[in-house]
Amino acid sequence: MRPLTIINRAALLILFILLSMTSAIHAEKPEHEIKFASLAPDGSSWMQQMRELDAAVRDSTNGKVGFKLYPGGVQGDEQDVIRKMRFNQLHAAGFTGNGLGEILPEMRVLELPFLFHNKDEVDLILDTFTDQFDQAFRDKGYVLLGWTEVGYVYFFSNTPIYTGGDLKGMKVWTWQGDPLAAALFKAMDVTPVPLSITEVMTALQTGMIDAVYTSPMAAISLQWFSRTKYMNLQPITNSMGAVLLTLKSWDKLDESEQKALLEVSRDHLRQLTLTTRIDNRKSIEQLEQAGLTMIPVPGPEALEQYHQIGNEVRQNLVGNLYSEELLAEIMQTLDTYRAESAIDETD
Repeated sequence: MRPLTIINRAALLILFILLSMTSAIHAEKPEHEIKFASLAPDGSSWMQQMRELDAAVRDSTNGKVGFKLYPGGVQGDEQDVIRKMRFNQLHAAGFTGNGLGEILPEMRVLELPFLFHNKDEVDLILDTFTDQFDQAFRDKGYVLLGWTEVGYVYFFSNTPIYTGGDLKGMKVWTWQGDPLAAALFKAMDVTPVPLSITEVMTALQTGMIDAVYTSPMAAISLQWFSRTKYMNLQPITNSMGAVLLTLKSWDKLDESEQKALLEVSRDHLRQLTLTTRIDNRKSIEQLEQAGLTMIPVPGPEALEQYHQIGNEVRQNLVGNLYSEELLAEIMQTLDTYRAESAIDETD
C-alpha cells in the first residue's frame, strides 16, 4: 500500500502545483492589462460575462492579456469614458448605442425606431454589415471586439400609453444629447425632458419626469420600474451595444494575441446577447409580478402609425447620422429577407 500512497500524494502535489500556477496566472497583472469600463452594474449578467471573457482571454494568451474591470459607471457616463479612452486612461468599454454614436454616428442606423420585426432581422443585419462597421470604427481609432445588446426598448410610465398620441403632455425622459431620441420625440410631437442616465432615478422620485424608455432588464437593474406603474408592450426600438478597444491598445498586441482576443470576445459577447434576450423575456414576467400593468401591443391601425413615425425619423436623420446609401442597403436587405421568409411581426 505504501507505493500507492506515495503515488497518490505525488499526484495530489502535482495537481496542487498546476492549480496554483493557473491561479497565479489569473492573479498576476498581465503584460497587456486592458482597463475596461461599463455602465452595467456589478453582479449583472453583463459583468458576469465580462469576467468569464477576461478569464478566457487570459487562458488563451497564457496570462499575457487580461482585463481590469470598472463596472457600474464608476468611470463616469459614456462621454466621460470616451474622453478617458482618448487620453489612454481607459483602453476598452462596453457602450450602448448612444455612446457608440458619439464615436461613429452612422452606427445609430441599427437603432432606428420600429425598424426590426424580430430578432432574426437584427442578427441578419449585424451579420451582413459587421465588417463594414468594424472598418468604420477602426478609421475612428477603435476595434470592434463584438456586438452586445440592451434589447427591445419599451415605454414605462405612470399614466397608460396605448398609442404614441398618449405621450403628449407627459413629462418623458430623453437621454441628454441623443439625436436619435430627439428625432423620435419630434416626430411624435412630444417635448421631452433631457437628462443624463444617472439623473433619471432622482427625476422619477421627484416627479420631474413620469415616463421613461428602457429594456425590461435595465428597468429592474436601474430600479426605474419601482417608480412607474405601466409598461407598454410595443417595442420602440432594439437598443444595440458593443465593446470597443482603442486601436492604440490593439496595436500593442502581437498577431496571435489579437487573434485570441477577437475570437474569445466575439464568442462571449454573442453568448451575452443570447443571455440578455432570455433575461429580458424573464424580466417582463418579473415586472408583471411586481405589480406593473402591461399595456398590450396595439391593433393594426395604431401599429401603422408607429411605422409611419419610424419612416419619418429614418428620412429626417439621413445626412445627419448616416448616408442615404447605407439606409437603402439596410432596407433592401430587410425587404429581400421579408419577401423570402414572409415572417410575421413576432419574436
